[in-house]
Amino acid sequence: MRVGLVGAGPWARTMHARMLAAGPETALAAVWARRPEAARQVAAEYGGVVAGSFEELLDLSEAVAFAVPPAVQAELAVRAVRAGKPVLLEKPLGPDLASARRVADAVAEHGVVSQLVLTKRYHPVTREFLVRARGAEVTGARSCYLHGAFLGGDFATPWRLEQGALLDLGPHLLDLLDTAVGPIATVRSTGDPRRWIELTCEHTNGAVSQASLSGTVRLAAARTRIELYGPDEELVYDTAELDHEECWPVLRHEFAAAVRSGIPGPLDAARGLRLQELMTMAAA
Repeated sequence: MRVGLVGAGPWARTMHARMLAAGPETALAAVWARRPEAARQVAAEYGGVVAGSFEELLDLSEAVAFAVPPAVQAELAVRAVRAGKPVLLEKPLGPDLASARRVADAVAEHGVVSQLVLTKRYHPVTREFLVRARGAEVTGARSCYLHGAFLGGDFATPWRLEQGALLDLGPHLLDLLDTAVGPIATVRSTGDPRRWIELTCEHTNGAVSQASLSGTVRLAAARTRIELYGPDEELVYDTAELDHEECWPVLRHEFAAAVRSGIPGPLDAARGLRLQELMTMAAA
């Protein structure tokens, strides 16, 4: 499947382009970015061509992957969907709920396949944890996603520095808590998402969970951990020993299979809209 890539930043280069070019289910068809020189660098490294415009990228591609800031994705993803292209989307869907809803509504209206790059969901250890969690009675949960990438470097990008951890890291933890503990009914927050934010979630089954989020704390490595508590033995998920390279072949295979079958998986634009609704509730 020939996939066009929108974006040529560090994440586009080190993950999206490399994953799509590795195949065998996909090939990197073309790269388009608002910085042509960056697009040329990515295309040269991974074998795609440089598209002169977004419209040319659509013409060259069977499907489109996005690795751009949320506001740019929300605008261009709608155009790709209206052109009938399946889309591989980053989280969050958009910078706000209205833009995320436009993306999800367009996907539903045009009946194209969509899939979210919720990285950890494609790792076998994560999937094993979620299977075990479904069989557990959970009274309460604690979780965190912490790192220092916003302090400087490739991922201290303007939108992340402006919006903070809720919009960038929140989708991961909210998705896992909503799946492992049970559907989240309400979310409240305290703190500053640009420094440290705490979320308290009440779930429809009566359980309560908490999530700590920060991208501005100095750690030797990113820390993602979930602890589930109840009448039985605690259940712990920790990414410290996970090799994220194991996620990409699974993600690529499942996206290609969904496009070929026309049947999206559970991590689609509708799921992205659900997570955006939870983040909006937390921000309020």
